[in-house]
Amino acid sequence: MKTTLTIITLFMSVLIGAQQSEYKQDSIQLRTIYTASLTNGNSYQWLDQLTNRVGARLAGSEGDKKAVAWAKTELEKIGLDSVWLQPVTVPHWVRGEKETAHIETNYGKFPVAICALGGSIATPDEGILAEVIEVQSVKEVEALGDKVKGKIVFYNRPMPADKIETMQAYGATVGQRYNGARVAGKYGAVAAIVRSMNLKLDNYPHTGVMSYGDTPENQKIPTAAISTNGAELLSKLLKDEKFKVKLYFKQNCQNLPDAQSFNVIGEIKGSVYPDEIIVVGGHLDAWDLGDGAHDDGAGIVQSMEVVRLFRKLKIQPKRTLRVVLFANEENGSRGGKTYAAAVKTNGENLIVALESDAGG
Repeated sequence: MKTTLTIITLFMSVLIGAQQSEYKQDSIQLRTIYTASLTNGNSYQWLDQLTNRVGARLAGSEGDKKAVAWAKTELEKIGLDSVWLQPVTVPHWVRGEKETAHIETNYGKFPVAICALGGSIATPDEGILAEVIEVQSVKEVEALGDKVKGKIVFYNRPMPADKIETMQAYGATVGQRYNGARVAGKYGAVAAIVRSMNLKLDNYPHTGVMSYGDTPENQKIPTAAISTNGAELLSKLLKDEKFKVKLYFKQNCQNLPDAQSFNVIGEIKGSVYPDEIIVVGGHLDAWDLGDGAHDDGAGIVQSMEVVRLFRKLKIQPKRTLRVVLFANEENGSRGGKTYAAAVKTNGENLIVALESDAGG
C-alpha cells in the first residue's frame, strides 16, 4: 500500500500539472487519494486472488494463461479507456516430477533438498552420481580447468549477511547460479549444484533462472539449487577427510517449444497531452514453486491500484496514464523487450516509467 501511494505521489505533478497555482489543488487531491487507498484500497484483495486463485504462473504454463485472463478482466472492471493484450512469444520450461538428491558417503547416505533451476536440462533417467568439487565462483572453475572434468561442481558462495539492501546480497551471489552450469560444462563437469539464494539456513531451495548462453549441446549439463542446510552439510563432509563423498541427484525438467503469452495493458487517456505517456507496471509471471506474492504479485497489484484510484476518484490526468503487466520477466524478459520494441516502432512518447519489482 505504501508503495502505491509513493508511485502516485511521484507522478501527481506530471499527471495533473505542475504550475505553482495548482500546488494547493494537487495537495488536496493527494490527500483524497491517500485516504481512499488506506481506507478502501483493493490491492490486498487482488493479491489474494492472484496468489491463491491463480497461483504459480511461470511463462508458458496454464497458470500464466489464467493470470493473463484474470488481469485483463480486473482491468476491464476498473473502466479504463482501453485494455488490450500484447502478444509475447515466451520460453516454455517445465519442471516435471519432484527432484531427488542425496549425499553418498562411506558412512551412509544423507538426503538433501534440491530443485532444478529454470532453463536447466534433465539428468539422465537414472540420475547422476559423481564426486563433488566445491568452489566459490565461476572464476575458480576457470582456474581449475580440466580438474572439474567428470565431477559435479558445487558453487557454495553464500549471500553476504551484512548488506543493508537485500538486493546487494543477492547480486553478490546470483552470478554463480546464472552462469555456473555454462562455465562448469565447458570444462567437462557432469553437473552443477548451486547454493540456494537465501540468507536463512533451511531445507527449502529457491529456484531461479540459469543460462547456457551459446553453449554447444554436448556441453550443456543439468543444474539445480541445493538448500542452504544441504549446502552446509555437503561442504562440511567434503572438508572431513574421513568421508569419501559423492552426490546423487535426479531431475526430469525440460525445455519445450516457445509458447504464446501476453503483456496485459490498460490506460486512461490524457485530457491535454494524450501522446505523452506515463507507465507504471510490474511482471505478471512468477516461478512455479510458489505463488509469487512478493515477486511480483505486490508490484502487479500496486500498479493496478494506481489506475483504479484515478478512475474511482474521477481524477482525469493531463497525460496518458498506462499500466503494463509484463510477461516473462523471470526467465527471459521477453515481455519488457516486446513492449520496448513496440514503443519504438510506434514512435510513442514515453516520458516516465516506473516498475515495482522489489517485493512490495
